[in-house]
Amino acid sequence: MSDMQDIPDDTPVSEQADPTAPAPAAPPASTAPTPPPISALLDAAAQAALPVLRGVRDDQLGLPTPCAEYDVRALLNHLFQVVVAFQALAAKKDVDFSTTPDRLGEYGAQWPDRFAEEAARLVEAWAVPGAEDGPTGGMKLPARTVGAMVLLDLTVHAWDVARAAGLPYTPAPGCVAELRTLVAQMAPTARKMNVFAEPLPVPPGASALDTLLAGTGRDPHWTAG
Repeated sequence: MSDMQDIPDDTPVSEQADPTAPAPAAPPASTAPTPPPISALLDAAAQAALPVLRGVRDDQLGLPTPCAEYDVRALLNHLFQVVVAFQALAAKKDVDFSTTPDRLGEYGAQWPDRFAEEAARLVEAWAVPGAEDGPTGGMKLPARTVGAMVLLDLTVHAWDVARAAGLPYTPAPGCVAELRTLVAQMAPTARKMNVFAEPLPVPPGASALDTLLAGTGRDPHWTAG
């Protein structure tokens, strides 16, 4: 092969670069913020939810929740199922949602600790390199969208439980921002599948959380009575 240094430069002298001229400025870097890893958001959501779940008393497990089809016990078992199942979805494995195990009955008084362990495994599963890449789940949705779906459950169902049990709850702000985007994208399909109810109006100046809840068809001011 010829030495490239031997190839003559046929560019006219008038068009050749001036070696003394300053280098052209680099193009400006993109100012679009990089979204946080879904694992970091899941960790923040779990840390916000766990104090609520640990605050539920045994005599509150039969109380109604903003999810009309669930009482507190059923909703906690559902959330348990979701947190376990989405570990498998992070690994691109199939999941069976046809039955909901009674984790509270199985674990007894230790269920909050077991939930905390499963939530930590969920975070670890979505932190594995490649977990957010490609499609996953039966519907072959983008993996990050699937991760945001369990983030939605952790955030919104924690609010459901808090409202039912009369407990304080403050979600992680970054989670709410991520989820408002998700709900806006998926709401039409979710309503057709009866996952979301019709959206409720919110007054001007409503909080980001209230707007998110209303987008899923929840009344931000729901009470059991």
